[in-house]
Amino acid sequence: MADARKLAQKLAILVGGGPAPGINSVISAATLRARLEGLEVLGLPNGYSEIMLGKLEGVRSLSAEDVRGIHFQGGAILGTSRANPTKQVAHLDRVVQSLGELGVTQLITIGGDDTAFSAMKIAERAGARLRVAHVPKTIDNDLALPAHIDTFGFQTARHVGVALVKNLMIDARTSGRWYFVVAMGRKAGSLALGIAKAAGANIAVIPEEFTSGKVNLDKIADVLVGAVVKRRAQGAKDGVAVLAEGLAELIPESELHRLGAIERDEHDHIRLAEIDLGRGIRKVVEERLRALGIGTSIVSKDIGYELRCADPIPVDIEYTRDLGYCAAQFLIEGGSDAMVSLQEGRFVPIPFSSMIDPTTGRTRVRTVEIGSLRYAVARRYMTRLRREDFADADRLAALAGAAGLAPDAFRNRFAYVVEDEPQTSALRRPAGS
Repeated sequence: MADARKLAQKLAILVGGGPAPGINSVISAATLRARLEGLEVLGLPNGYSEIMLGKLEGVRSLSAEDVRGIHFQGGAILGTSRANPTKQVAHLDRVVQSLGELGVTQLITIGGDDTAFSAMKIAERAGARLRVAHVPKTIDNDLALPAHIDTFGFQTARHVGVALVKNLMIDARTSGRWYFVVAMGRKAGSLALGIAKAAGANIAVIPEEFTSGKVNLDKIADVLVGAVVKRRAQGAKDGVAVLAEGLAELIPESELHRLGAIERDEHDHIRLAEIDLGRGIRKVVEERLRALGIGTSIVSKDIGYELRCADPIPVDIEYTRDLGYCAAQFLIEGGSDAMVSLQEGRFVPIPFSSMIDPTTGRTRVRTVEIGSLRYAVARRYMTRLRREDFADADRLAALAGAAGLAPDAFRNRFAYVVEDEPQTSALRRPAGS
């Protein structure tokens, strides 16, 4: 009887959101674990886009042979999409109905915060008919996991991003120009910061650093103008800045036209990939530098799509094989309604109910903690204006000279950009130590 019950069960796998290195490894590990238990495994194509419309012809059965060796590959053999079934109750009901028609009793979703939210709503709608587990995937590293645990894909994306930025740093030094590199990260600057810190770029600018709430396009530009001026005061004309794409969401919508046309996705997010943030900021920085009599060649460069479908590095392969196995095992043992996590070498399910932000009603997003040691160390190595630059007469004079201004004029012009500079308590030794 037990074997008959297992054969009657089907596990389906679905990928939502943007690609991230390691998706295929999750699919492979989950499929192999379920198949060992005697379950049939179905691959649902292209996220929620087809099953929320009742289209089932693309659903495929996954065998052990189908997933053999795919853990080395980037991309997703099932495809993915940003289709959002929670926008219409009819679409949500159609997903549950489609899964019922397929005989699916267990569902693994792979994706970021939006895919996780959809998984929660599907689990609520289906009730006891369906067990659901979510595997946290995003190169943005912004899902609500404990601070020391990365989302899968982040490590590979940073690894590939560092290699690209390293080459740009060499080109900048060779040609005497600046590069403004834009990295993905809608709500969190983890990827931009991680790439900049590991590569040794001159500065990273991320949304989290603007704690005062007073931010616009001109302020972001002046942070970068200050970095260019400081490099010149140090005797260098080149540099590389890494910017998080989420800076665009801080800029008032009334100013976004300065960056280009605005489009929105299925989750009502601004399509940041369609906004040329690097080019827009570059133009403002160039205008402000020209006003100071400084001629600097700046090139803007987006590195986003180059990272998402890279072949995963070994750390992400191992991590995702564990995640896929644990997701399948959790469902097989009767678990449901949770996100899969590995903490201190152990599987820990994170209940969907604990992931909701009570303010927004959406899944919570993890951002860079600017009071942390990780950020404090990165900030100390950046070439950017600091409060101490304005407190020290010699430093102020050198910076003012590089900008062609008198010290008081430089202070009046740029002192406001350091108002969000965090205290360096993370670097201080505890009292009595």
